[in-house]
Amino acid sequence: MTPNLVILTIIIIMKYSFLPILPLILILSVQAEDWPQYHGINSNRTTDEKIPNTDWDSKEPKKLWSAMTPTGFSSMILADGAAYTNISEEIDGIPSEVCISFDANTGETRWKANLDLWRVDNGGGNAGTRDNNGGDGPRTTPSYSDGKVYAYTSDMRLICLSAEDGNEVWSVEVIKSHKGRNIRWENAAAPLIEGDLVIVQGGGPGQSFLAFDKATGKIKWKSGDYLMTHATPIAADINQQRQILFFTQKGIVSINPKNGKELWMHKFPYKVSTAASAVVEDNIVYFAAGYGVGSTAIEIADDNNTEELWFLEGNKPVTNHWSTPLVKDGYLYGMFGFKEYGDGPLKCVELKTGKVMWEKSGYGPAGVCLAGDVLVCLGDRGQVTLVEANPKDYKELSRMDRVVKGKCWSSPIFADGKILIRSTEEAACLNLK
Repeated sequence: MTPNLVILTIIIIMKYSFLPILPLILILSVQAEDWPQYHGINSNRTTDEKIPNTDWDSKEPKKLWSAMTPTGFSSMILADGAAYTNISEEIDGIPSEVCISFDANTGETRWKANLDLWRVDNGGGNAGTRDNNGGDGPRTTPSYSDGKVYAYTSDMRLICLSAEDGNEVWSVEVIKSHKGRNIRWENAAAPLIEGDLVIVQGGGPGQSFLAFDKATGKIKWKSGDYLMTHATPIAADINQQRQILFFTQKGIVSINPKNGKELWMHKFPYKVSTAASAVVEDNIVYFAAGYGVGSTAIEIADDNNTEELWFLEGNKPVTNHWSTPLVKDGYLYGMFGFKEYGDGPLKCVELKTGKVMWEKSGYGPAGVCLAGDVLVCLGDRGQVTLVEANPKDYKELSRMDRVVKGKCWSSPIFADGKILIRSTEEAACLNLK
């Protein structure tokens, strides 16, 4: 990731009767970050970049562009002036999973890369409200690093592409090369970039967790014997130690990214599908699953022992289907609920207790991100809201309805002064500068 630097130069000339003209040059540097992978730069769905315009009644954001993104629930990423997502379309009459790149300022298609075959499920992915359903397609989001784009397909093919033209640099078929074990509805987890590594899960016994050299595709380490879920792994610092957290069918497994060795494991029930990633603040880890499983928060001790702080069974009051919440100052914010299409609530939940502080219905299972103190919220009907990240009450700052057509089962991002969203039909970019 190469940050874009916006330099604002202010020249102030002050005159005094007793002094010559004194020029004072003040240079302010504002860093506009990229959003290079599914959960953002720091695996926590947050950015330090501030939203310059939160009052849309006074100044409505300009829709810079919209573009067709046929089918699927892949989210957008943005890096070095380009946006990326995965779609499905027919190539020579064959349904295919495709990575597509757009110019971030104009929406023009830069390139398309055929990743793999796409086998239409015609199952749960077509659910939704009566007037907003269908659109089943690829679920995994690409990642970007150092001029390369990384995609992990539904059939567990890990591919490195040139960000310049979409040409393949290297690829690994995890099922063939690492005895991969796919799951119902197939892979939905995005590849995680950690330093010089690209990390995925899904291999066979002794190689469930896989780390590849991101430049060459050569295996750096492999470990574990756990069945995968649909949840994307995250990177976090816990007790001054860098860790990779995988949500497996046995529970959360923490891995040392330097060598692949297991640091700790905490058991958690599994039913049908687990798709939301773990969320970390300090040494507390929150995770949840739908289908009646529930949610929990655990505390990690310095010796890597885990202690359960609370557990709430069931789809209410606190669970996440596939939308991963975020945490700020001890409170979770996100789309909590299970199969509440069109009406599921945005909630604020106290991390240490599981107490619901407030909730606002009308969103459905889309997603959120955080820019400074402001939540960017996407509803499954394509509505975008800005909400104050405050545990006291729900305070909506601004709203735009039906920014895109189609069903949004993806998460919004904010980078370089832009909000990027997508649905099963189209993507859109809002300029907040």
